[in-house]
Amino acid sequence: MIKTATYSISGKVLPFHEMIGLNVRVSGSKDTQKQAMQGKIVDETQRTFVIETPNGMEKTIPKNESTFTFDLTQGEAIEVEGKDILYTPVERLKAKWGN
Repeated sequence: MIKTATYSISGKVLPFHEMIGLNVRVSGSKDTQKQAMQGKIVDETQRTFVIETPNGMEKTIPKNESTFTFDLTQGEAIEVEGKDILYTPVERLKAKWGN
């Protein structure tokens, strides 16, 4: 049997955390059509997030052109510059743990 635990993500660990499944809003972008886009991250590459919008459409957002606001647990929101997270999920973990 698999048990799940309740945990929280803080702004301190967000850059090293798995981001797929998090709710996010594009709070700044060089492309005005992408500003204020929001939804759930359903895929991530080194340079992009794929966000599923509330109407079910998937939009690819370049990280280096955008600023993102992540809705974390306990009502906390944190803003992150996309250029600061230009890593794959595995690269983020390696950066955190030094492997």
